[in-house]
Amino acid sequence: QVQLVESGGGSVQSGGSLRVSCVASGDTNRRGYMGWFRQAPGKEREGVAGINSDGNTRYADSGQGRFTISRDNAKNTLYLQMNSLKPEDTAMYYCAAGPGALAPWLLLTRNRYFNWGQGTQVTVSS
Repeated sequence: QVQLVESGGGSVQSGGSLRVSCVASGDTNRRGYMGWFRQAPGKEREGVAGINSDGNTRYADSGQGRFTISRDNAKNTLYLQMNSLKPEDTAMYYCAAGPGALAPWLLLTRNRYFNWGQGTQVTVSS
């Protein structure tokens, strides 16, 4: 079993920054790769960024150059630093994890992840 708990969401003005965090616990073998997804009202959940245990990353086009995913394995924590935020970034942000390693081009694929957190809300106002 893997438990994921997100934090750090909030409200920010357009152009601002936020860092969301996800603390993981449970079977380390089941969280080899991790990712951030988001879901806005009325929209599908979409991948934002993913990272393997070796640090290999992948970003959605929407966040490329603005978002940075990182992980601190010693602290069992996943981060997403979000800069230059836009109103269209407003969504519930979810942390997710899966076992082993994943090909980088699959890190944003929702059905490759088996454990999910409850989410943290990010709201960006114009």
